[in-house]
Amino acid sequence: MKILYAIQGTGNGHLSRARDIVPVLMKNHDVEILVSGSQSEVDFPYPVKYQLKGLGFIFGAKGGIDIIETYKKNYIKVLLSEINSLPVQDYDMVINDFEPVSAWACHLSNVHCVSVSHQSAVLNRQSPRPKSKDLLAKAILKNYAPAKAKYGFHFRAYDDNIFTPVIRSQIREMKVENLGHYTVYLPAYHDNRILKVLRLCPGVEWQVFSKHNKQAYTENNISIQPINNEAFIKSMASAEGVLCGAGFETPSESLYMGKKLMVIPMKGQFEQLCNAAALKELGVPVLKTLKPENADKINDWIQNGTVETVSYPDVTEEIINMIIGKQSENIIKTNTGMQKEYTVKEFRKLLLRKLVAQF
Repeated sequence: MKILYAIQGTGNGHLSRARDIVPVLMKNHDVEILVSGSQSEVDFPYPVKYQLKGLGFIFGAKGGIDIIETYKKNYIKVLLSEINSLPVQDYDMVINDFEPVSAWACHLSNVHCVSVSHQSAVLNRQSPRPKSKDLLAKAILKNYAPAKAKYGFHFRAYDDNIFTPVIRSQIREMKVENLGHYTVYLPAYHDNRILKVLRLCPGVEWQVFSKHNKQAYTENNISIQPINNEAFIKSMASAEGVLCGAGFETPSESLYMGKKLMVIPMKGQFEQLCNAAALKELGVPVLKTLKPENADKINDWIQNGTVETVSYPDVTEEIINMIIGKQSENIIKTNTGMQKEYTVKEFRKLLLRKLVAQF
């Protein structure tokens, strides 16, 4: 079977998961890879046929997405050009990890697209949700990468089509120990903001990995260094605890390695708010924001925090083969190309209609 595997390249989680999924797909299928977005620090050892701009988000410095920079970086004309020119009809199946170009190309041409992502699990009604409702954020998440079939990964298997996390082999093979330091990864916060809070937590060594600084330096018990995948994994594997955003991969890997975990969800990020709700159910402490007033909570976590026990078996190959087996019966083959090439104006109207339909 000829498969297009499309991956969101913004952030590290999607490509990290893909490192273990790609070799499974390549065992029995002809696989070509698409990556859109370019904010990942993860080395990806497989040839990429399509490297696209896509529709990514730019991290801010105050705990959320930088809307202005995101708008500047994402041009609807370029996105639509990529959608219209991607030959999804040349593939028997498109497997999508929250990647918008291939998802919309399939949606507009009636090609079978299978979502295999964390976001699919978050959108499942059986998964935990925050108490506060953000209908617009949920609508955007739901329509960002539409698919005909959805399978997801989450902290727990909340439903039949939800599985526990894909823990990359690089993590499974790491030597796990406790050298007493705490690893920090909060890409939505500027270093100065992080330092301002961690200065109030002087009793431990902090190893901070930064998206906002290219030079390593140390201030008392706090070291700051540019994000580097190898160094970050080593720090996390030898840490006593991990303080990070409420994404999916870093919390999952921290739990797998038996580390104390505290998370701070990004502001206005519906997916992370859902993750925070799920982690809170597991017993993981959640901070609403990083500010000096919360230093006491961080210090209490250092002194009294506990490790939450999870079971994340290595069943990636079984899951992927099951999904392909089921979905191969539902493939819709089209050999006539795109049904219609949308103009920017038409595409904007289509997106607006789909968003409004969620309310």
